Formats: sequence, structure tokens, C-alpha cells
Amino acid sequence: MKYFTQFESRELGQELIDLALLYKNQPRLDQAKGQGKRVGCIFLNPSLRTRVSTQIAAQNLGMEAIVLNMDKEGWALEMQEGAIMNKGTVEHIKDAARVLGSYFDILAIRAFPSLTNKEEDMTDFIFGQFIKYSGIPVVSLESATRHPLQSLADQITIQEHLNGKRKPKVVLTWGPHIKAIPHAVANSFAEWSLGMGHELTITHPEGYELHESFTKGATIEYDQSKALEDADFVYVKNWSAFNDYGKILSTDSRWMLTEDHFKKAPQGKVMHCLPVRRNLELSDEILDSRRSLVQKQAENRIYAAQAVLSKILE
Repeated sequence: MKYFTQFESRELGQELIDLALLYKNQPRLDQAKGQGKRVGCIFLNPSLRTRVSTQIAAQNLGMEAIVLNMDKEGWALEMQEGAIMNKGTVEHIKDAARVLGSYFDILAIRAFPSLTNKEEDMTDFIFGQFIKYSGIPVVSLESATRHPLQSLADQITIQEHLNGKRKPKVVLTWGPHIKAIPHAVANSFAEWSLGMGHELTITHPEGYELHESFTKGATIEYDQSKALEDADFVYVKNWSAFNDYGKILSTDSRWMLTEDHFKKAPQGKVMHCLPVRRNLELSDEILDSRRSLVQKQAENRIYAAQAVLSKILE
């Protein structure tokens, strides 16, 4: 596994889940594995859980993790080939990535989409440039299209709370937000849930359809109440429109999840990747209730990252 940027197979997914759960019970089991190795965590966008969980995961494996907030601490990067650099960018990705590749054993990159250039975002252009020029393994800490470490942590959390069910009903529901939010978490959660064999229903207002490459095999339901019936796990996430790229088409507060939404899903558990806009996407009563797995997902981010780094080190 040279790159960890997307879901690859059910077999690998289960292998990573099992390894993550092993590390959760014995975090420093393989502390010698990463000794003398360095991971460079390069953030072009802000982070809390992703940054800290990746650092802890690396330390659990004996690795040194060095963090660079490229938007604040590094030079402005030029990404385009053949650019005449007579404007705001200072260093070309060709040079920066090659230098980083010589300093580190693994790179872990976070780069959000522009939400203005659909074609470029869908190709994960920035990631492709780091992969092309760094020459070392690259881990996605969230890209324009996917957030695989978050989705792996989500699948770990679901497996921990299956209660004997082999094929749970998993619902991904859109929630209102005040900003245009990327599609990465929603795309990745759908891709991993379908890939791991769950029964997935996606519910959202009309116009918020995700790209079919991530949702093929899921049930699309525009009636949120109907979608939530008999749900075992309900994942709440906002995303902007895809077809009308990056646009906010609705802020309907009726889509905010409250306890009333669970009348026909009394055992349903609630998930969210964080950060969450309380009482906009999810109500306090849900986030602070026994239904909520949100903090457990955040904890599992450590062991998801640790499992991935461990496999790459092998």
C-alpha cells in the first residue's frame, strides 16, 4: 500500500479495521516499527482531530511526526505546470515536493477543494502533484474528493456497535449549514459503507445529489423521515451542491436532526465527523445523548491513522 487516498477493497478495509482495533487495545504494540522514520504532515487547510490523531498515531509507532501548516508557515505554492511565477506564488510544487520527499519517509497531506473548479477538484489535482514529485508514500488527510482516514474511523466505530447485525441499515443524511461545505466526507463515507457491504440510504433535499461514482448501489431518498425508518446508524453531514457546483441550495432547518426524527428508529445511533455546528446540523439533545457516537469516532481517528501508517511501514 504505497498511497492511502481512497477505499481499495473490502478485504483491505477489514484488515485495517481489525488492525486498528488491535492498536486500540495495545496502542504501543509496534512502537519499534517506526523508529528512525519520519512522517511529514502537510496542512494546506485547518485541522484539529486529523492533525493531533495523526501525530499520536505516529508516536505510538515510534515515528517522528513533523507538522507544517503550509498556508501560514510555508511559501505559497505554485501548482500549475509551466507557470511563469511573476505573481503571488513563491515556490513550485516540483521543488517543494521533491525536498519534502527527501526529508520524510511518508507524507500526509490535507488539501481542500476550491469548490469553483469542478474538473480540477474531481481529479484531486493538488494530491496528484505531491504524489508525482515527492517520490514517497502519500496519505490523504482529506482531499477535494475524499477523507479516507475519517471514513476508516467511521467503519471502526460501526463495527464496534453492530450488536450482532451483519448488514446494518446506515443512513447518510444532509444537514443544514451556513457555508458551502466540500463533498469529501460524504463521498468517502458512502464509498466505504457500500464497499464494506452495508445497506446504505442517502437522504438530502433535491439538488444535493453526490457524484454517482460514490453513491452507486445506495438508495437515494428525498424524504428524510422515510429514510430514517429502522436506521441503525445515522451519519449527519452537510455538503454543497455537486451539479450546481459549490452552491448552497437550501438551509431548511427541518433537516436538523432532533430526537423527534428517531420515532421510527428507536435504536438508531448518531454519527458526525466534527466539527459540528450545534443546533444547526444537530441538536444538543442528540449530540449529548446516548445515541451519539461522535466522540467515539474522534477517538478512533488515532487508531485508523495508526493502522494505515503501520501498513505503509511494512
